[in-house]
Amino acid sequence: MRRILASDQEWPQQLNLLEVPPAQLFIESSEPDLSVLTANSIAIVGSRNATPYGLRVAADFAAALAESGYTIISGGAFGIDAAAHRGALSVGGKTVVVLAGGVDCPYPIAHSNLFADASRNGALVSEHPAGTPSRKHNFLERNRIIAGLAVGTLIVEAAYKSGAIRTALDTVKLFRPVMAIPGPISSPLSAGVNRLIAERVAELVVSPWQIAEIVGPYGQDGQLMLDSDGMIKPCQTQSNQPQIFGQGLSLL
Repeated sequence: MRRILASDQEWPQQLNLLEVPPAQLFIESSEPDLSVLTANSIAIVGSRNATPYGLRVAADFAAALAESGYTIISGGAFGIDAAAHRGALSVGGKTVVVLAGGVDCPYPIAHSNLFADASRNGALVSEHPAGTPSRKHNFLERNRIIAGLAVGTLIVEAAYKSGAIRTALDTVKLFRPVMAIPGPISSPLSAGVNRLIAERVAELVVSPWQIAEIVGPYGQDGQLMLDSDGMIKPCQTQSNQPQIFGQGLSLL
């Protein structure tokens, strides 16, 4: 485990745009530089009580994005979070777990194998020192770090009021894109994402390459890349941006 501060070279500069940036980060990782690991990253979050459809979509999207060079960021919880982490790891990709407690006692315990895999192929990250238990209010606070690290946030399934919606709002505050997978209007687990889409807070996406197009104009610090005339640069001008190829995922 190592501790980094904002003055350190591996500190992800995009975190400094948060309203309340973390004072420090504790990291358990085989990767030597967190800033490099999170330079091109997508957050994927959603319900703990996800449907089989939601779990499959989260895993498929994470796998496709990870294969294309994106690091997948989430919170390590049951449901969508775990599916996203596992999807990235299944294709040899990188994933970052942002924890609500110390990295030496990650929660939930049932995901100990997943956390071990993530530390070897990405990182466990927390703003709390070793030994800190995962308290309820810490989960809400860590959501801002998930949003702060990523260039954009994808919501797969989320109830009307949920931690995933909180992460979406944290992303909006950073003027970064929120994307959402639509769900049945009869499903409480889709009420939150459908609301984000209806209120134009989130962009409706049905394939991972849409995500690449949406986040393309954003630089490594999570800010829009503008040309000399103040216009948004097209994503193809960003040489360090991963590209996604293929024919699309079948969601049926």
